[in-house]
Amino acid sequence: MQNLWAPWRIDYILGKRETYCIFCPEGDGLSDEERLILHRGRTVMVMMNKYPYNNGHLLVAPWRHISRFEELEDTEMLDLSRWIQRCIVILREVMRPDGFNVGLNLGVVAGAGIEDHLHHHVVPRWNGDTNFMPVLADVRSIPEHLKATYAKLLPHFTKEGAHEAL
Repeated sequence: MQNLWAPWRIDYILGKRETYCIFCPEGDGLSDEERLILHRGRTVMVMMNKYPYNNGHLLVAPWRHISRFEELEDTEMLDLSRWIQRCIVILREVMRPDGFNVGLNLGVVAGAGIEDHLHHHVVPRWNGDTNFMPVLADVRSIPEHLKATYAKLLPHFTKEGAHEAL
């Protein structure tokens, strides 16, 4: 039998949760690296998902703490779309996926894990990345540690966001 190691998932499994909104600018005093933030823009941020569906699973969210899509301002809507597009370009270049799932879950019944702060998911996909493990064992195999993926992606986001001031 082989072991699948995903040590960052233990906090999620044991029910330990952050007491702050992970998408709000303050972040309980944690560094961007600790929060897995890859980009801080004027209205939008990009971070890695701490509990990913796949390697490179990114979250794109407005800084403003809102839950309703229709409350987005035009500048936020445009920045969200631009950064989703940039995420796809960067992930395509760095991780070479075969496709993407890009989506937004609004409300708990729609699958929103964090219901109070709207956020988009950008999930790279590869041929053969799904198998029996999630179905039979409720286990996902993430082949690269989050910190390694963060280090791989950060220079591309730094370069891409250099023109955008907070």
